[in-house]
Amino acid sequence: MRKNKKVINDLFFTVQFAVDDFKGKYAGSVVGVAWAFLQPIITIILYWFIFQLGFKSAPVADFPFILWLMVGLIPWFFVSDGISNATPSLVEYSYLVKKVLFNINILPIAKLLSTLMVQIVLLVFGIVLYMLFGYFPDVYYLQIPIYLVYMLILSAGMVYITSTLYVFFKDTVQIVSIVLQIVFWLTPIVWDFGIMPEIVRKILMFNPLYYIVSGYRNIFIYKNGFGHGLGMTAYYWIVAMLLLIVGIKLFKKCKDHFPDVL
Repeated sequence: MRKNKKVINDLFFTVQFAVDDFKGKYAGSVVGVAWAFLQPIITIILYWFIFQLGFKSAPVADFPFILWLMVGLIPWFFVSDGISNATPSLVEYSYLVKKVLFNINILPIAKLLSTLMVQIVLLVFGIVLYMLFGYFPDVYYLQIPIYLVYMLILSAGMVYITSTLYVFFKDTVQIVSIVLQIVFWLTPIVWDFGIMPEIVRKILMFNPLYYIVSGYRNIFIYKNGFGHGLGMTAYYWIVAMLLLIVGIKLFKKCKDHFPDVL
């Protein structure tokens, strides 16, 4: 009973810490926390302008290109921003890492939770925009929490690894930035997966982010419930869980050395 109460208290503390971190990030700016939502929305508009108006991209699956594009970018914003923000979290809060009684395990997760707040608002924004175009929520939308949980697990595993490495290797942030750029273009976010040769599609499907982006599009556009097949779905979740286990073990193994390095 006491252990359960501690878990609940830790959860509430982590959420509150995430909220405070989110507010603190934009403290002092004129627009404030609105920047967190304006930046991805402006990015969506920019990509839409480049690909549809510049490159004359046609509607995909007879769907307005802006809607098709947006629903691929929204989950990417969470993964990209979450990993980028959480990687330097231990260094950013080094004064807390040096406190013996502070649970530093929550620092990378708190960064992810603050990014999750933006993700939820963007999802609401996307749903509203779809409704304005005449596409209303249906039973497929019930799958959204599944993909949110998957993104949290996958990203948590990544940030436990990257935040640990960043304490010892300051080049980690730059490496993460480059890797994210590569992954962005290897994931069918701004390009149609169907244009690739079959052999290339089979290879790219093993990208864990493919599961998220195609999952969102299955929900909003293709109306294909759990369209990845049982085998591939199991693969994606096993990869995410293994990554989380590896990340946690690495973090725990190195955490006693953090105060000395920082």
